[in-house]
Amino acid sequence: MAKTTDFLSQTSGKLTDQFVTRQTAHGTILARAPKKTANARRSERQANMRCQLANMSANFKLYQGKLKLAWEGKKAGLSEYNCFVASNYDKNPVYITKSMRVAGACVLAESYISSGSLVPIENTVNGSGFMVSDLKLGGLVIDAETTVADLTLAILQNNAEWEDGDQLTWFYGVQRVDSAGTPRATLTAEKVVLDTTNENALWSVVSAVGFSSVNGEGFMVNGYVLGMGQALVNAGGVWVHSREKDSGSIKVSSQQMTVVSDVLAQYQTYAAMKASADSYGGINVSVAYLKPETLASISGQTSQGSGTSGGGSSSGGSGSETPSGGGDNTGGQNTGGNTGGDGGGDDEPGGSDH
Repeated sequence: MAKTTDFLSQTSGKLTDQFVTRQTAHGTILARAPKKTANARRSERQANMRCQLANMSANFKLYQGKLKLAWEGKKAGLSEYNCFVASNYDKNPVYITKSMRVAGACVLAESYISSGSLVPIENTVNGSGFMVSDLKLGGLVIDAETTVADLTLAILQNNAEWEDGDQLTWFYGVQRVDSAGTPRATLTAEKVVLDTTNENALWSVVSAVGFSSVNGEGFMVNGYVLGMGQALVNAGGVWVHSREKDSGSIKVSSQQMTVVSDVLAQYQTYAAMKASADSYGGINVSVAYLKPETLASISGQTSQGSGTSGGGSSSGGSGSETPSGGGDNTGGQNTGGNTGGDGGGDDEPGGSDH
């Protein structure tokens, strides 16, 4: 390196392919340009992480605006997107290609959408294909005459962990494939606040899709439980319990979307991950983990140890923190959204829906 005092003294940047100049406290420095590799090193682990974020961001867009306080005790400055990614990374991963993401693709995923201290609402899909919860209703058969007060009394009398004033939110996502073969999804959210004095018809506040009574035999319950009014087909659903305390703090149940879809499984395979990775530049670092027993089986001799071959990898990713808990009165009555492509990187998504 050499210190210069002539025409370079006021410059900074690339001089030629071989040299760069930099301004320092001691003057302008002329130095050799750093060597650049032709291709960035990408391990399978790094590719796996990046490729998960594409569909994860698309799913977050479905919920955007509906999960404002869905993580109880969320640290100040930590966004809902950070919490969503931390809650879902490496859990039931789904992979779409870069071109699919730019086109606005979204594969409805079994996402964790809230985290908190209230008892979770368990659910299952019964033999008829109806999604049912473990929220007991006793002898209540919900119909067009059922009021909010009727539902409230049935829940309070049969479920000790619920209180008058609690909120029950239902998220319902629908999966479709357009004429170009691109998977797309939409999502709606409905809520009802339990109130023993509310004589409004229940189905005037929320729909029968997520607020119907179903025989409780799937949970070995005598009587009825809260369930769907139709079979779950190429769709997903989840109920969330939330409560506002006198202090103004929000408590929420930890919940995960349940999805029944022909599309989902297609994008959860290794082949789907490889196709997604190739669309972002491919995997060019191979790491093989050699275990002693593997070496012994190959060579027929007792192995002496283990080692690794190939280049190392770093985890990369979103830089998000794992949240400490739960959430909010999530969702809004009859609000909906669908996903759109932003064509951007793997950070928090923005832009309008399509």
